[in-house]
Amino acid sequence: MPDSDALAEILERIDGRGYRAYRDIRGAFDFAGALLYIDHVQSDPFAAPSKLRFRVPMERAQLPSELFRDRVRETALADFLARRIRDALQEEIPRSTGTGKSGRVSIDAGGQEVLERCAVKLTPDWVEARLSVGLPASGRRARGREAAQLLCRILPSAVERGLLWAELPHDETRDFVHCIENQEALRRELGHHELVAFVANGSILPRKSGDSDRPLTGEEVVPFHSPPSLEVELELPNPFRSGGTPPTSTVRGMGIPRGITLIVGGGYHGKSTLLQALERGIHPHVPGDGRERVVSAGQLAKIRAEDGRAVTGVDISPFVGELPGTGEGRDTRCFSSQDASGSTSQAATIAEALEAGAGGLLMDEDTCATNFMVRDDRMQALVASENEPITPFVDRIRELFETRGISTVLVMGGSGAYFEAADRVIAMNDYRAEDVTEAAHAIAHAQPTARVPTEACAPIGPAAPRKPDPRSLDPSRGRRDVKVDARGCERIAFGTSEIDLRGLEQLFDPSQTRAIALALVRIRQHAQETPSSLSQILDAIDSAIDAQGLETLDPFGSRGEHPGSLARPRRIEIAAALNRLRSLQLR
Repeated sequence: MPDSDALAEILERIDGRGYRAYRDIRGAFDFAGALLYIDHVQSDPFAAPSKLRFRVPMERAQLPSELFRDRVRETALADFLARRIRDALQEEIPRSTGTGKSGRVSIDAGGQEVLERCAVKLTPDWVEARLSVGLPASGRRARGREAAQLLCRILPSAVERGLLWAELPHDETRDFVHCIENQEALRRELGHHELVAFVANGSILPRKSGDSDRPLTGEEVVPFHSPPSLEVELELPNPFRSGGTPPTSTVRGMGIPRGITLIVGGGYHGKSTLLQALERGIHPHVPGDGRERVVSAGQLAKIRAEDGRAVTGVDISPFVGELPGTGEGRDTRCFSSQDASGSTSQAATIAEALEAGAGGLLMDEDTCATNFMVRDDRMQALVASENEPITPFVDRIRELFETRGISTVLVMGGSGAYFEAADRVIAMNDYRAEDVTEAAHAIAHAQPTARVPTEACAPIGPAAPRKPDPRSLDPSRGRRDVKVDARGCERIAFGTSEIDLRGLEQLFDPSQTRAIALALVRIRQHAQETPSSLSQILDAIDSAIDAQGLETLDPFGSRGEHPGSLARPRRIEIAAALNRLRSLQLR
């Protein structure tokens, strides 16, 4: 196998030649025992960056095996190492100069959430970092000498700073892994205590700004504290220290029980901030985030209205009865629309989430369709019930829990219609939580509403399984059989179609979106092989990722290109993306 000197010689030789001369460096190179794999070389300085892997034998890396002994710890350690490499790259690599993506080196390290990723791979025998590198260019000519410095000296130094145990801060590394392990242990504890979420005392929920997910700092920050009636104590596998307090193996905070929970309060007092912490609590957070002991059940789904979204063959009859008029989409037991209204889109999103395995719903009145949530007595008096096909959510929320076990956490600041149905009511006042359940129930008793519960359109039961038609899932574009891409967290390019994901508020990382795009290709493959239901296909994809890792989603892996920029999405978001594909048809 050629060594680093051989790589440097090739790069010196091609200096000043056409950019395609970089193709000569594809392959593997020995860096004193460590291996540099150059899997893909970009064809143009403006093309997607080249893909490299730097692999270090574990005998040299000396990473303690106890820090990646199971999947949770492995995910945490890999995440930490990716962040360390990112920091080292930022310190060691000078500002990029040249054409296009020249000199840009990146690794897919995360934000505030810690997700299962492909960026760093750990095995008992080696540890590997997967990188993207823009090979230096002037115009369309290779800057081989700069590339030699970058690939043979700077890059190995930066990567080894993030992979070698001798280079890492030992206490910080262990604390990071233990912090993530604690959060996943708390998530498991939720089920044992019949909870859907937990918010530890002392958590910092407000964020720095609307475009920053980092914690707000300063004297005005109000740490969260549980109302006494909802306070619980949970066990942790690893002791943690908060401020100057001694280490403790338990944590106290607010437990939100299964059932129906309202979050009420005035504007700007923290209602939506609490709900946002819960919707992001489905994943662990980095130490120092402020929400690293805020955990939610992993299958809680945020629901909102999405005017104009596509809906295909969804049973929304429990919420929407027969629609006026005739034509396609009028049968709400198998409702389809290319331009759904706020109410029908919200009903469809609930049905789709349940089909994908959601165990609970999160809603904020600010993003819900008003006529879907409630219909007051005055409107009932003006519009006859036979002229209103919608059964408001307030009339089904209790049944949804009692017959399907689906809990709901709902932010509601403008209507008391849900007081009777609520199991508990939490009021937020200047970011301080108070249990006002008794007061809300007393008000409901003393001031009964004149509205009449709407007679149910259809029972809330499991819907008939939907089976995607693979002919409607075409990922090809031009000469490419598979051409898919992600555009941030908001859109997926799938063949010649574009999928709008702006309504998916629990997608937090573009790497999740990239993984979803590839998962849609896998759904098509499964549907071609057997006419399985969507739920069965999602089961198969989850099982494949559990067994083989995220690499199983990458259809280009056979070409030797590393899938280093994928993060694991939930099945709920995979299904949600499929459901928003306008070409989707069912068997």
